[in-house]
Amino acid sequence: SHEDLCSSEEKHGLHLPHSDVKESRILSHQPKAFDKIPWCQRGIETHNTQRSVCIGLHTDMDRGDGRTKYVLRGEGAGSVFVIDEKTGNIHVTKPLDREEKDEYRLIATATDSQTERALEPSSQFIIRVQDINDNPPVFEDGPYSATVPEMANIGTSIIQVTASDADDPTYGNSARLVYTLVQGQPHFSVDPQTGILRTAVPDLDREAQDQYLVVLQAKDMGGHLGGLSGTTTVTVRLTDVNDNPPRFLQ
Repeated sequence: SHEDLCSSEEKHGLHLPHSDVKESRILSHQPKAFDKIPWCQRGIETHNTQRSVCIGLHTDMDRGDGRTKYVLRGEGAGSVFVIDEKTGNIHVTKPLDREEKDEYRLIATATDSQTERALEPSSQFIIRVQDINDNPPVFEDGPYSATVPEMANIGTSIIQVTASDADDPTYGNSARLVYTLVQGQPHFSVDPQTGILRTAVPDLDREAQDQYLVVLQAKDMGGHLGGLSGTTTVTVRLTDVNDNPPRFLQ
């Protein structure tokens, strides 16, 4: 896991100072020695296409005479990530989408530009794409239909609706959903955490109205301002109970 990788590195003296790089605020660190143990690197998912510096690599073998050449190999090398051969800076060249690919495994090597020989062992590292909230909740099984007996008690469970969110549920609140009622008050209520739709009044009378269209919303970010949302409908039909005695018309 990311936590395991980073904790093992910190024990060996590598640090992770923060570095703000336009929209993609990427955590970076610059190890003094190039032959440390493998280390992890996190990048924030972004749709910014500018060439942001992702990682700064450096080796103590670089004497500043221009002979040191940095080489990058692995997943996304040369396409998603390019390295400045002279400085060791790795740049992001295109948008990163965590839902498409959540990590990249790379190998960096410092070589002598004249002999092409490695100055020290290569460093392997992982760039993990950190999630941003760019996916709205989706009700994949909607629209819904359900029935409930007329005159049911307040709080009678009718149906449970469920939305899914493609964002990372383990990071922040991007995938933490809250359910609310958009249409259907005062007859119905919804549990904000479970999405269970319930009756909110005791006198739903089929003879007066036999069907209701309820609109439900799921909003991510815990329902807070700035969260993305999706909606679905539930058609609630009242089933008959024996609540009307026979009457003589004449």
